[in-house]
This record gives sequence, structure tokens and C-alpha cells, in this order.
Amino acid sequence: MNSTPILFKHIKLFTFIFLITALVSTNGYGEEIEYEGDFMDVRTIRRIEQHPHAWRVWQPFIIKGQKKNHLIVAFGAMANGKKDMGDILATVSKNDGDTWEEPIPIFDHRQRKGELQFAYANPVLYKIPGQEVIWCYAMRNPIASENSEESHLVAAFTADGGFSWTPVEMAMRYTGPLILNAGVVETQIKGEKRYLLPAHRNTLAADPRGSRDHFILSSSSLLEWKLEAFIPQPTEARVFLHEGNIAPWGKKGELKIVMRTADYDDTSLTANPPRAYSSVSTDGGRNWSVAQPEPDLHNAKSKGYFGQSSNGTHIYVYNDGPAQRGKAPGFPNGGRTSLRYKIKPAGEGWSDEMTFYHAGIKNSYPTLAEVAPGDFRCV
Repeated sequence: MNSTPILFKHIKLFTFIFLITALVSTNGYGEEIEYEGDFMDVRTIRRIEQHPHAWRVWQPFIIKGQKKNHLIVAFGAMANGKKDMGDILATVSKNDGDTWEEPIPIFDHRQRKGELQFAYANPVLYKIPGQEVIWCYAMRNPIASENSEESHLVAAFTADGGFSWTPVEMAMRYTGPLILNAGVVETQIKGEKRYLLPAHRNTLAADPRGSRDHFILSSSSLLEWKLEAFIPQPTEARVFLHEGNIAPWGKKGELKIVMRTADYDDTSLTANPPRAYSSVSTDGGRNWSVAQPEPDLHNAKSKGYFGQSSNGTHIYVYNDGPAQRGKAPGFPNGGRTSLRYKIKPAGEGWSDEMTFYHAGIKNSYPTLAEVAPGDFRCV
């Protein structure tokens, strides 16, 4: 591997407080936690004590707004008694994250749809370049469900920078369950503009004839979504491919997806060895290569961020160590503690491992937004 200069000239991290333990910046008593990593600044956005109807805040997603220093973060507030679903809210900062507005509900599990009641999970934000409208896609599941793995796609948009949101019922040509994780990517397929949304499903968890597949949805309007492609499974042994991020790769029109992995038949196990898998499309996302392991990219059943900066450098942010509940030397409390990262300048290999953020506590599921060349914001 190559030893490469750090990609970032400035990184600011925004954090959430889960239960009584700080995700990164403070402990349960509000005291500052010492940390190491390539950050210039750390701010806390929300604490669970601010959400009396929830027992956890989770899965944040950050996006740059239309104006300078304008940031929007969508996140989930996990309903009491639910494993991984509840409300989706958005909070806005007008001063580059120094302070944050009171969150606005995007999807509220207490608001019934006629006789039906839903809970929501996993928000994803997207803004078309040059437009002020910002979209939020999320997962919707009947409130009585045990978990959110049989969810369907739901959307809302804001035209005022995140201060109000309008739900939209979409025209879905893909009607199966899905699980979201990563952002929308703009591309061209056969000369026409398309938007790609990566997703996966885990119907095998509740159905012996189900499957664990990663796939790509596409849209020409952000309102109508169809199944564009499946990511082909490895030819030797199947792997549970999920939570993939898409970024430009190689020549014009080429894309790469880097995916979290687990054992296909027993999801309590990591892939062997624990590595991320990837697939490449050379036609804008219509067809994809057979998934294969990334020898330099560690993954132990935890979401990693994969993206490309404005200068063409790729970045992979991940948890080192074992799976969340696994034990290994140096990880007495299991995995999902330290966040590490690697970068890959154009035409070069992946760098050595560097520390993104480490404070001796649990940290996972990062998302990044580049606000200027080499200047990133992260939750």
C-alpha cells in the first residue's frame, strides 16, 4: 500500500448522543472526551434527552445546502419499544454547524395514514446541483413490525432549506422490500440522465425462500423508481452484500459500489476474511460486474463510507477491529469503536490506514459532505 498525504485540509465532525453515552464528543455527564484523529473541530447536534418519545437517535445523514455555511442533517429518533424505526427529523445550521435549529419532523410515526400507522428509518438526503429543492428518502414500515427489514420507499422534499417538508407518494415500479443506506448518484444511461439509489433486501431473515441481495434503483424524475440492476453475487461463495455506496470510478461513465459484508447464511458472522466487496459499472449503472473482495478495505459487518472528493481522490471510512459484539485483542468492548480511513488518489493504490476518529467509545455509520475542495463535514 502507498503512504499518501492526508486528503483533508479541514474536517468538522458533528455528533449525536445515544442513550447516556456520547457518540464522540462528551460522556454521559457532559464532560469532554479526549479523542485523536484528523479532525479540526467537533460539535454535538442532539442528545437523546431532547427526544422523550425515543430511546435512541441514530443514522444521521448530512448534506450541504444552497447557501454558504448552510448544512442540513436528517436523522432518526427510534420509537420506544422499537428496534430500529421511529421518526425522521431534520435539523438546519446556518453557521457551518456551530449551532443547530430545533429539528423539524419529516416523517412522524404518530401521524396515521387513515387507519394505517407506520414507523420510519434510514434517511437519505439529495439535492440536485443548482436547484433549491432537497429530497429526503427513507424507509416506511407498518408500526407493528418487529423491525424495518420489510420496508418500502417513502419521500419528502423541502424548498426552503430544510425548515418545512412535504411528503410525496411516489410511483414505484419496484414493489419489493428495501433497506436504504447511501445517497443518490446522478449518472447517464444510454445518453439520458438518471438518478441511482443503492439499496438491498434481507427477506431471507423471515422467509426461507427469500434472499439477501444488493440492487440499484433508477429514476429520471426522482419521483418514479424502477429496478435498474442487481449486483451479481461472487461465483465461488455467496456473500451478504449490503449498505453499498456508489461513486464515480475510472473513465467517464464508470461507477463503483463498495459494500458492507457479512456471511450470507449466518449474518452473525463476518465475511471470511472480513473485507468490503465492490462491483463496477462501465455503462452508467445499467450493468455491474460480479462482486469481488477489496483486499485493502476492512469491513466487519459495519457501514463504511465510500466516496470521491472534488479532486478525484477516493476515500473509505470504516470501523477497524471485529464485529460490533465480537471480541479481539485490543477490542475488549467489541467492534465499531475507532473510525479509520484510507484514501486513493487517482491512478494510485489505497493508502495506509489513518485515524479518522478515535475516543475509546462506540462510533459508526459515518456520512460525509464536501463543502469546498478538501473541506468536509461529517456526522
